[in-house]
Amino acid sequence: MNQSVEFILPVLNEEKILAASVSAIYHFLDAHFKDYSWQITIADNGSTDKTADISEILSTKYDRVEYVKIPQKGRGRALKQCWTSSNSDVVAYMDIDLSTQLDDIRPLLDSITKNNYELAIGSRLIKGSVVEGRSRTREFTSRAYNKIIQLVFAVSFNDAQCGFKAINRSTANRIVPLIKDNGWFFDTELLIIADKCEFPIKEVPVRWTDDPDTRVKVISTAIYDLCGLARLKFGGLRLAKSKLK
Repeated sequence: MNQSVEFILPVLNEEKILAASVSAIYHFLDAHFKDYSWQITIADNGSTDKTADISEILSTKYDRVEYVKIPQKGRGRALKQCWTSSNSDVVAYMDIDLSTQLDDIRPLLDSITKNNYELAIGSRLIKGSVVEGRSRTREFTSRAYNKIIQLVFAVSFNDAQCGFKAINRSTANRIVPLIKDNGWFFDTELLIIADKCEFPIKEVPVRWTDDPDTRVKVISTAIYDLCGLARLKFGGLRLAKSKLK
């Protein structure tokens, strides 16, 4: 029996690119992933534009596209709800702007289903990765942030923030309920808890094209993430580890 995977697409006011991106992902999976039983779920977290209307149309047009409306904003909140309610063997997510090349989906999933890793994450900061269109400011901020994580927590991974991740569902059901953050820091918190609790993580090099229309505010997001790291360092990680024993 084919292993099943559910791809979550967290979206917030993405009316301009939603239809084209979902169509591209759907047809790519349909053509290249016949060895998996797959589903796409659009997780709309707080959109106020036409994202909801377009998502409804897409879920009717495509037989393996579902739509979930989450009233409050937060990528972490969307992933928490969708990952823990999924019945698939593997749950994954990718950014709707398709910054990551779709060909990189295969090594991400196979790392879990064939190579026995619990988590697989895309990385823009390891050998074999190709990054295009990224500003020097964002590149510096990303590298500095990940270096801080490595120095403070002595983790094995290099890129906490890449919007391209997959996790064994049973592992997700153990770790995700322990994650406090509902926003951008969700990814970092997930990986630090998993790494320090010795869940095997595979980093997959990706071909990444930075989205020039990104709405991520670098400085405010960096401060927010540093506060999250402080919370984990001074008690949060210890509490999570105690609950996993």
